[in-house]
Amino acid sequence: MIHPDTELRFISNEIGYGVVATKFIPAGTITWVLDELDREFTPLELQRMAPIYQNILDTYTFRNNKGNYILCWDNGRYVNHSFNSNCLTTAYDFEIAIRDIQPGEQLTDDYGYLNIPMPFRAADEGTRRKVVYPDDLLKYYKVWDSKIKKVFGNITQLQQPLRSILDEGLWGKIEDIIGGKEELESILANFYNGNHVALSK
Repeated sequence: MIHPDTELRFISNEIGYGVVATKFIPAGTITWVLDELDREFTPLELQRMAPIYQNILDTYTFRNNKGNYILCWDNGRYVNHSFNSNCLTTAYDFEIAIRDIQPGEQLTDDYGYLNIPMPFRAADEGTRRKVVYPDDLLKYYKVWDSKIKKVFGNITQLQQPLRSILDEGLWGKIEDIIGGKEELESILANFYNGNHVALSK
């Protein structure tokens, strides 16, 4: 589930639609949580579908560390890529804002940690990286871990509209990590280390 203080807006002809903040979202805010309405498809389930469904899933899903395809039921599936994203996923099935997000600003992810099946050239943002690769998570997890760690302690200090979506065990784990009782697991835990199944077109 995507943060409630967001809405879907048309960004440009090149980008299409994106998810935009309608209110200020401070760093450390949980911006997305995997919830009970999100669908998970195995590669075999996907292969058995008609091409029209395969194309939809190819466009709007990401792959988890089991290699399964996750389809967000809400506007979360429209969050766009950025090499300088303002949100990062964690090893705990939720994403957080790694810096303050202003009203009118897009929420963005780095697709490099979404286990994409094929590389793609993204819009040029003036960054050193120009292409998103399937193994970017192996290359950049330390950088992303560092960004997550800087704001993770804010989680329990902020209003969290998505708090009710997290089970009590996970919230307790977050408190233990912030309290120094447990180590923050690396974003590398999300890496799918299997063979990518090509979708038929």
